[in-house]
Amino acid sequence: MRAFHRRRGPAAIPRAGPAAATVAGVEEIDRRIVTLLAADGRMSFTDLAKETGLSVSAVHQRVRRLEKRGVIRGYAALVDYDEIGLPLTAFVSIKPNDPSAPDDAPVRLSHLTAIEACHSVAGDESYILKVRVASPLALEELLQQIRASANVSTRTTVVLSTPYDYRSPVLGREPDVGAAEG
Repeated sequence: MRAFHRRRGPAAIPRAGPAAATVAGVEEIDRRIVTLLAADGRMSFTDLAKETGLSVSAVHQRVRRLEKRGVIRGYAALVDYDEIGLPLTAFVSIKPNDPSAPDDAPVRLSHLTAIEACHSVAGDESYILKVRVASPLALEELLQQIRASANVSTRTTVVLSTPYDYRSPVLGREPDVGAAEG
């Protein structure tokens, strides 16, 4: 009887039929690669190969395929915003002043570079913006620009501290819900 796997690198990789395809069509080994790269986007193909048990060329091929599929959309540097003079982070919820107006706030606000992220949300507001600025005065000026550019009302929450951010996903298992409970 034939084995159900092929040997690649130092470890065997299961090639079982439908069970190998998993959540959102991403195989277990690809989820492992994504998890490793999310934690360290500069990890070398050699280190990825060691961590996954694949050959360097197999890892390279899988990473390129994940990039082509859009699973991996890019690589970025994590910046210390305090060090570059943008210590104030806030979340700005926006709501159109005229509910019958076109829903084009993201386009109207795209020129404001202090807006780091724009999330469409369910609830009373239409969008939540993550902004980074140098001071409370800069935040006040930005809020005026947001209101004028998109014809919206705003509700702002200022971040006091960030215990953690940029957490890497752990793919392939359920989150540890209640793990802290004793």
